[in-house]
Amino acid sequence: MFTRVVTAAVAAAGLVAATSAQAETITLKISNFLPSSHPTQVDFIEPWAAALKEKTGGQVEVEIYPAGSAFGHVAKQLDQVRAGVVDIAHGLTGIPRGRMPRTLIMDMPFLVKTSDAASRTLWDLYQDGDIAEEYRGLKVLALHAHNAGLIHTRDTQVTTMEDLEGLRLRTPSQAISMMLESLGANPVGMPPTEVYENLQKGTLDGNVFPYEAVHGFKLYEVLDYHLDAKAYTTSFYFVMNQRKFDSLPEDVQAAIDELSGEALVAKFGPWWDKWDQAGIADIQETGNPVVTLTDEERDRWRESLAPMIDAYLDEIEAQGVTDARAIYAKAQDLVAQYED
Repeated sequence: MFTRVVTAAVAAAGLVAATSAQAETITLKISNFLPSSHPTQVDFIEPWAAALKEKTGGQVEVEIYPAGSAFGHVAKQLDQVRAGVVDIAHGLTGIPRGRMPRTLIMDMPFLVKTSDAASRTLWDLYQDGDIAEEYRGLKVLALHAHNAGLIHTRDTQVTTMEDLEGLRLRTPSQAISMMLESLGANPVGMPPTEVYENLQKGTLDGNVFPYEAVHGFKLYEVLDYHLDAKAYTTSFYFVMNQRKFDSLPEDVQAAIDELSGEALVAKFGPWWDKWDQAGIADIQETGNPVVTLTDEERDRWRESLAPMIDAYLDEIEAQGVTDARAIYAKAQDLVAQYED
């Protein structure tokens, strides 16, 4: 009798312990280089985190560290998620420079017009293995890029290539830096959160950003002119430390998978369209002019930039990306399919 009671008690204790362990809260840290008020966090990261909590029955809590926090520096996103300092990171592919030359092929001039086509193309290239080696040690949750961007300036209205001569323009990646330099401008690498102050002080003459950033960083307050060039895009990653993912219970892994991948990538086109509208509204309210690059001038830019594209592909081939031209050609084909 005593033995049976003790055995039952031990079994019950074991069940309680197992249930307690199963229900133990898991806290994941997400870092993001953009401010907490930015639509990327408000419309994307926060709802994603809330959906993960809901799908796991409250088992997973998420802490978000935006720009200005201990883990919000744009240049540290990749290193800190690889090291496991944070569990998930949303970062800018071009910073630090030279880390992801394959992925940055998407930043080539005049390659893509829409966020939807760019984001889907990036995901296809990753799924097909063309750029996957740049994400070793990481579980890629999504890749995305913005709608083709503008050139915004403070004092000089830009309508032609010649107007760019000598202008100090903030740039987000090596490919876009090479584009600006080829067009006569002086590219300046700088975190997006520092652009407002430098425009205000006059140490920058302008920047390359989509409409979204005009609203997200309140740049409409310090800019005067906008050229809708649709000449480039910028790519981003949303990745998780693979070791951390592998350590999670299977049901939590399944929830993350359900909220990520192709289903998440498909949301970025509509999101960027929405985010751009806020910037367009801000510009309209200020009354500042928006000029569209003419077809004739666009052709001049394309012709002028052809050697720059070759030079970029040569450079990353020399770094070991031996199939750079094949990736570029495949990206062109995929974009054409998605924008058809």
